[in-house]
Amino acid sequence: MRNAVRKWEQVRAFALALPEAVEEFPWGPEDCVVKVNKKIFLFLGNTDGPRPPGISVKLKDEDLHGHAMTAPGAEPTGYGLGRAGWVSLPLGEGSPAPQVLCEWVEESYRTVALKRHLKELDARTGD
Repeated sequence: MRNAVRKWEQVRAFALALPEAVEEFPWGPEDCVVKVNKKIFLFLGNTDGPRPPGISVKLKDEDLHGHAMTAPGAEPTGYGLGRAGWVSLPLGEGSPAPQVLCEWVEESYRTVALKRHLKELDARTGD
């Protein structure tokens, strides 16, 4: 469980470091999301449950989406979001490395960020 919480914390820190990303709790303290331009790009939930924490990201790229769906316990996100490319991933045993999770978070960010956000992000990473 500690490894899952560490991954969750790394993913959260990465997401909040993206240009103009903000953390919000729209449904209460147990449901953390990260937004840019008032749009959610990462569902984080919390780390206080009986099960390992997890994340949900939107992956429009077919290859990334397919790869994410092969992770242990991965499934289309509920509430109809899965039809729009959202994938929910538990961060328990066998889950992807934090670097891979952060790549998916960045891809999800890119689906909702404005051009100026992407320009700033690309300038940071040298893309």
